[in-house]
Amino acid sequence: MRWIPRLAVGVICITLAACSSSPTGRQQLTLYSDEQLNQMGQQAFNQYQQELPTVGGATHRFAECVASALVAELPQQQQAQNWQIRVFEDDSANAFALPGGYIGVNTGLLKIATNQDQLAAVIGHEIAHVLANHANERVSTQSATQLGLSVLQSATGMQGAQGEQLMGLLGAGAQYGILLPFSRRHESEADTIGLSLMASAGFDPQASVELWEKMEAAGGAQPPVWMSTHPSQGQRIGGLESGMNEAMARYEQARSAGKRPNCSYPG
Repeated sequence: MRWIPRLAVGVICITLAACSSSPTGRQQLTLYSDEQLNQMGQQAFNQYQQELPTVGGATHRFAECVASALVAELPQQQQAQNWQIRVFEDDSANAFALPGGYIGVNTGLLKIATNQDQLAAVIGHEIAHVLANHANERVSTQSATQLGLSVLQSATGMQGAQGEQLMGLLGAGAQYGILLPFSRRHESEADTIGLSLMASAGFDPQASVELWEKMEAAGGAQPPVWMSTHPSQGQRIGGLESGMNEAMARYEQARSAGKRPNCSYPG
């Protein structure tokens, strides 16, 4: 088994060469450049616009108003990007933000997020993924995992049906033991960052809990937490509530500084 220490040394070398920190101080594996991630974001955004119709008028102005107030609170480097937002005609209650400054909101979300504060909770969360380099970390982890499995298969000489079956089990172990836990960590971290972001912009952070309570009421059956890329709704609400005192202090400070967004929900 001489290949095991060699594989370990390889993984350590990759980690040391591409190690960075998230806004919360968590260590990350980031193998891709900002330019590469921005290009990925642009390609994904273009694909969305090709596949789904967009909505304009008062609905777009509402989403743009909320997003603009949040973007104004970003660090200068991220704030300087040409942020674009589109509202997509889609019944799923979803939104996203992509590297490069792209934001999408589905019309289905606006049936649940029915005021500016609730929508800010979602968009702030999605922008937080970009701020925290989660897309880079996710694709980097997937790339490193696939490389490790390929090296393992070559080193052990696993061939044929038995080898494929074992590699399938190892792949499932990597999926549930490495990739999905990273994603759950991303979601919790984005909740923390997004809560601070919306409060700094003058949106009521308490609306984040209201929003997730509504999402919980509207949602159907969910997979077990260990098989999900998201924390359970209860875990998410608990995490938001634990950071609420600090967020409310930030919110009051923002309001005192005159930050009072006035984004009209399309009626």
